[in-house]
Amino acid sequence: MTDGASTIDPELAAAISRLETDGWLPLWRDDVAEARRNYRELALIRRGDAAAVGAVHDDVVTGPDADVAVRIYEPAGEQRAITVVWLHGGGWVLGDLDTADGAARRVCTHLGATVVSVDYRLAPEHPHPAPVTDAHTALRWAATLRPSDRLVIGGDSAGAGLAAGAALLARDWGPRLDAQLLLYPGLDPAMGSPSIDGNADGPFLTRADLAWFWGHYAPEPGLRDDPALAPLTDPEGLDGVAPAVVATAELDPLRDEGRAYADALEAAGVAVRRPEGAHLVHGYFGLAAASAAARAEGDRALDALAELLAA
Repeated sequence: MTDGASTIDPELAAAISRLETDGWLPLWRDDVAEARRNYRELALIRRGDAAAVGAVHDDVVTGPDADVAVRIYEPAGEQRAITVVWLHGGGWVLGDLDTADGAARRVCTHLGATVVSVDYRLAPEHPHPAPVTDAHTALRWAATLRPSDRLVIGGDSAGAGLAAGAALLARDWGPRLDAQLLLYPGLDPAMGSPSIDGNADGPFLTRADLAWFWGHYAPEPGLRDDPALAPLTDPEGLDGVAPAVVATAELDPLRDEGRAYADALEAAGVAVRRPEGAHLVHGYFGLAAASAAARAEGDRALDALAELLAA
């Protein structure tokens, strides 16, 4: 079931149908290890041709309670004074530096930016606040790489939710942050938005997926009161947070929480750009190889970030 009468982009519909037929969906599995293997293989298949960058190298950042692996991408052409800390999607349970490789390369090449991709700890072994702590650790480290750069934190899906939480930590504890890039962020563990019901069966991401992810990431109800996990719990506490691009997709279960967060940021006086992909689904940034419309919308979100930084 989809929300309203809108139809999915035909190329995306065909690609998702193939994924379902081939057994890649749903994303959740009874066994976490099996779900991780499935997601990793799917991510590597769907990324298409990897964008060429100038250099890639791995490093390790020392955090307050754990080391954090990172992968740094430098553009091949013109290098702009932008550093983007990138947090991958995967419901806080799935994903790694390899599954994020295609997205990191795309951000790097499109913006001409240094990208620091973060291998944050995963739930259920490491529930909240471990992943957002790792995100903030990587952000503080990245701020020292090229101190004169404009500093951005971004991600897709669960990674965008972590980016929003880390941006709040950066406001309170540093470093100086110039922008957030939030692609269809996961922000509401209560799953109370109308679009959750309207798009409960997907396509691609379902309500059952979301319940499985949130159940692993924030298994204790008390965790869900933390604005660093669920920024919508304190919409009046967003003043002073970095300007944001909040990108949503029309047929995404998470659409309405993204819209609500953009509304709350604007009400707090934060500059916001809010592109919404018509006829697109959750995860479209990673499905660019399958759909011209998805590719174009991802470019529009990146262009919105460039415009925000220029403003």
